[in-house]
Order: sequence, then C-alpha cells, then structure tokens
Amino acid sequence: MPSILFFSDIHSDLKALEALMAIEADYYFAAGDLVNWAKGLDKVGAIMKPRAERMFVIPGNHESEGDIAAFCRQYGFTAAHGQSYAIGGHQVAALGYSNITPFDTPGEYSEPELERRLAPFAELKPLVLVCHCPPHATPLDAAGPGKHFGSPAVARFIAQHQPEHFFCGHIHESAGVSATLGRTQARNLGKKGFLLEL
Repeated sequence: MPSILFFSDIHSDLKALEALMAIEADYYFAAGDLVNWAKGLDKVGAIMKPRAERMFVIPGNHESEGDIAAFCRQYGFTAAHGQSYAIGGHQVAALGYSNITPFDTPGEYSEPELERRLAPFAELKPLVLVCHCPPHATPLDAAGPGKHFGSPAVARFIAQHQPEHFFCGHIHESAGVSATLGRTQARNLGKKGFLLEL
C-alpha cells in the first residue's frame, strides 16, 4: 500500500518544507509554487534532495515548465508536468500552471489550453489527478465570500471524468479545505500537505 505525500504553495517557507520532508512516505509530490517568481529554487532543492528518487514536481504559476525541468535535472527529481505514472494500482496524473491571473506570473494557461492538456488523462482509471489550479466555484477555490478564482476547465474535467482523488493548491485561502465533488474526494493541499494511502 504505497503512500504519497502531496503538498503545494510552499512559497519559500523553508521551515514548512523541512517539516514535510521529515514525514515518511513512499512518494512525494510538489504541486507547484515552491518559490515566488522562480527565485530561490536552489534553497528548496537542497531541502528536498534527500527524497530525490521519489520526488515529483510540477510548476505552479510562479514557475515555468522550463524552470521546473531544469530544477528537476539539477536535483534528480521527476518533472511531472503533463505526465502520468502507475502507482499502487492507480494512475497518478499531473498538470501544473494556473488559469490566467491578474499578475502575469510565469505559469499561466488559458482555459482552452488547460482543457487541451487535461484531455489525455480522461481515460486513466482509477485516477488520482493533481493540478496546481483548483476547480472553479467549489470550496477549493474560494478566496473570500463569493470570490472564486479557479478554473472552469478543471471543474468540467472533474465533473465529467470523476477521478477518485483530486489535489490542488494555488488559492491560499482554501488551503487544507476538502470537498466531495460527485464521486471525487478533492483537497486544496497548502503547505501542510496531505498523505494519501493508496
């Protein structure tokens, strides 16, 4: 029964990252925004390196795909953006980046692009899906009363394909919030993370 520690939105909080790396798991999954504006990846890489052989990383909106690919090559991590892996009888699929923000950060996709990049995961079953961006108009993307900044494309994919588990980050105000979306058990991870036993 493998375990996966998912976490997101560290934003250069090195103490939070050290606490996560002290947790024993079979695999580790960084779901984006390890740092701010792609600065300081060397500091987080040094903390994550002891778990390198079992570490998967996707870019958030604060990192580009190229930033994370180079980071993973340097430290021996797996660059998981747009990829899927067979783990514990499940397919674990991952997509980084957020939808468009007002801040012009390095890792942003339009809604049609998010939809296109999620499409290859539709036939994977049973699916554990991890995206940086939460689904729109759910408890996972609430940034305040009536404020929802998640992705409609991600929401549609979950509604149509009902992954067994879904994990995201991006909206800090919803960190640690879980929700049941149809048959999907979903969670906004935040920097405390979540240990999934498959």
